[in-house]
Amino acid sequence: MDFEAVIGLEIHVELNCTTKMFCDCPNRYGDEPNINTCPVCLWFPGAMPRFSQQALEKASLVCLALGAELQPRSAFDQKVYYYPDLPKGFQLSQAHLPLSRGGGIYIVDENGQPKRARLHHVHMEEDVAKLVHEMEGRLPISLVDFNRAGTPLVEIVTEPDFRSPYEAMEFLKALRTQVRYTGCSECSMDNGTMRVDANISIRPRGTSQMNTKVEVKNMNSVRHVGDAIAYEITRQTAAVQAGETVILHTRLWDPDKKVTTPMRAKFEGPCVPDPSVPAIELSAEWIENMRSRLPEMPAARAERFVKQHGLTPEEARFLSSDLDVAGYFEALIREGIAPRTAMHWLTTQLVPALKERQLELGASPVTPARLAALLKMLSKDEINANAAREVLVHLFDSGETPEAIVTAKGFRQVSDTGALDALIEKVLAAQPTAVADVKKGQGKAMGFLVGQVMQASGGKANPKVIRELLAKKLAT
Repeated sequence: MDFEAVIGLEIHVELNCTTKMFCDCPNRYGDEPNINTCPVCLWFPGAMPRFSQQALEKASLVCLALGAELQPRSAFDQKVYYYPDLPKGFQLSQAHLPLSRGGGIYIVDENGQPKRARLHHVHMEEDVAKLVHEMEGRLPISLVDFNRAGTPLVEIVTEPDFRSPYEAMEFLKALRTQVRYTGCSECSMDNGTMRVDANISIRPRGTSQMNTKVEVKNMNSVRHVGDAIAYEITRQTAAVQAGETVILHTRLWDPDKKVTTPMRAKFEGPCVPDPSVPAIELSAEWIENMRSRLPEMPAARAERFVKQHGLTPEEARFLSSDLDVAGYFEALIREGIAPRTAMHWLTTQLVPALKERQLELGASPVTPARLAALLKMLSKDEINANAAREVLVHLFDSGETPEAIVTAKGFRQVSDTGALDALIEKVLAAQPTAVADVKKGQGKAMGFLVGQVMQASGGKANPKVIRELLAKKLAT
């Protein structure tokens, strides 16, 4: 029997609020364990939560950026379960009245066709503490860091609209871009500010029945999400074909072995309205005010890049798909660099160099001003493209200006016709066959001669001037 996958995602996005959701403790990643705590987030007797206005605003911006409809009334519930990372014995979440409903993001499927992946809802909730598993001699122990307890989150729940790992991965990349544009979260799966659970089931292709799903956790990259879904589809298909029953449970992804392993049975505890946090009521005016605070989103930015800078739709989508790359591109434009030159050097030279050095664009020592200064020297024929690429490498390790590096390394381009004439005469004398081929109209031979003169000049000659001089000499 031919099976197809039915996949839904649950994405937890940590909001970069100054404080936690229900207290004034700092919301800060990387601090020493258990220093950002108080009676509220540790849930001491008598502690009362105080809901963060900033968390509401950031969560609302995320909802609007995803095309979701903010609800006039939402409320928090006590989601009860018992685990050491939960100080209250329950989690404050919005199970019954979420902040928003509906929404969706357009992706491109494996056949290159647009597809709208729908959202079911987005709700707010507090994060749990962090469990740290260690060994004390031969004894395994678990420690709890409560710094993360109470961190503001939104959980984005999709409809089961995905049919392949590829579609799920494309959705996550698009969602990450949309949320980053709002400035409400970094959406870093490495740091845990974006975490993904995947619900996977299979069914006979062409049917609409919903079968038992399995939830997979512990995926800390988009690639791992795709790998875990692919493995689970294969595992469930083999099980069904062998006559086994798929059981509702949760599994973990092991990125080293590239397999999912059983974690626990799926537990649905009671979920009751919380009496300590008042319901949230949003007026139409407040919602419209939040909508007006949305920045220019990726699709609109890509469209503007096409109209304003003459890029192709593909180039514009690529640049606008990353907030930092799009911002860097526009910074180069403001420095006076031609749009196509800016796009070419950013995408083919700078971004690969950053990946090689495992650096983020925002932390790059090659600022837009420094790269622009280098590209201006290139446009004025003060250096050639090879020299410009060499200087770019030095910009990562030196605080000197591009001009200073060019002078110190002797990269300045030779355009003096007198000096180049002598080099050209030597090359022509040494390459009679190539000279004859050029006179016969063979274009490749001209390129060969230009390369020979460049080599003779130590790479410092101006190739444009060389070509012009060669053309004049060989035309007689």
